[in-house]
Amino acid sequence: MVEHLTKETFKDKIFDFEKNKEWKFKGDKPCMIDFYANWCQPCKMVAPILEELAEEYKDKITIYKVNTEDQQELSAMFGIRSIPSLLFIPMNGEPQMAQGALPKDSFQKAIKDILKVD
Repeated sequence: MVEHLTKETFKDKIFDFEKNKEWKFKGDKPCMIDFYANWCQPCKMVAPILEELAEEYKDKITIYKVNTEDQQELSAMFGIRSIPSLLFIPMNGEPQMAQGALPKDSFQKAIKDILKVD
């Protein structure tokens, strides 16, 4: 199941950007964060795909959502200019951003290549 993040839960589960300058992922498994808005049609197309992926990879990755309307500070921190934007966070290494409504196979490739999960 996809979990929604606020600034506070982001700092608790992903990265506390107010205390740390250097990236240090706090999670216990790789994750994806979907930056979206309720009015965004491409975001609505991606939502069911992310729900499917959350179920298929439920023990291997976590999928989060950030509402760019509610969480403007969090969105600004990542320089979100277009939605959907997806942040792929591997256990080790730097997060990578992808933009646009990707098809399911593109998400699966990114999960394998970036998050190192089969």
